[in-house]
Amino acid sequence: MENVNLSLPPGVVGLLGPNGSGKSTLIKAILGLVSVNSGHGRVLDCDWPQQTRVLRDRIGYLPEDDCYIHGLQGIESIQMMARLSGLQKTEGLRRAHEVADFCDMAQERYRNVETYSTGMRQKLKFAQALVHDPQWIILDEPTTGLDPAQREQFLSRISVLAREKGKSIFLSTHILHDVQQVCDRVVILVGGSVRLVDTLANLQKPIRAGLQLNVVSDGPQLLDALKRLGVAAMQTGAGELTVDGDSPEMMRRIWRASRESGVLIQRVDQARNSLETAFLDAVQTTESNSIRGGGHPTRSDGSRIASQSA
Repeated sequence: MENVNLSLPPGVVGLLGPNGSGKSTLIKAILGLVSVNSGHGRVLDCDWPQQTRVLRDRIGYLPEDDCYIHGLQGIESIQMMARLSGLQKTEGLRRAHEVADFCDMAQERYRNVETYSTGMRQKLKFAQALVHDPQWIILDEPTTGLDPAQREQFLSRISVLAREKGKSIFLSTHILHDVQQVCDRVVILVGGSVRLVDTLANLQKPIRAGLQLNVVSDGPQLLDALKRLGVAAMQTGAGELTVDGDSPEMMRRIWRASRESGVLIQRVDQARNSLETAFLDAVQTTESNSIRGGGHPTRSDGSRIASQSA
């Protein structure tokens, strides 16, 4: 990794990047788990990398890989992490049960960890990361291997921690949906360098005025009717169309097309750019710059990002 200049405000920050882009390496460098050749910064009022041992006491970390000791019950594993963080035995057990409840571990907390499913192992790691009440929570691919229901439950808990408990969270993932659900700000890492930093709201601002239509069925039929009326439109997903323009005249044409095609429009919203588009643009820009031999991290409006302390 090189030229990683980054300043993160409080809140929920999503760290995106292709496989092998350096997301886990960046996290491990922050935590002092891998050595760095150069660089400095301030993290939670600690000098980095000089005070990484102090820093780790203030951070909750959910690693991508499994980390548990065979033969321990789930609750014992969480209590062990509490003890390693400096809590006394009784207080550590109390906190272990508290976070096990928050993570919905129910009676499974009394089973041996080696018998856990993927979903239960993720809950266990999450509880271990929270047990010492950290200031900053770093989650490395926390929803990998979860089914859709489990993923939504996990994201809901992240939202509770951020919105109700005031925790700052660093969410490393390759799942764009997860970032859209819970994050305030996005960092895109490509080839070991930061390529884009911006708020999610800015990244999803439309380049031009438009409307997003959600239909119950027969999207192609409505699309044909819109085009017959001179409306520039395209299908952007299952049951989803995007229309250029948002004038009152445009709305009249949309409703006329709905009547003529017999397709029921369920919802009309202002069009937004997709996070997927911003991600692909950042990756493609990096590939182009590598060919030309240059490039700097940018915001979504194309402006360069000045170097900042980590």
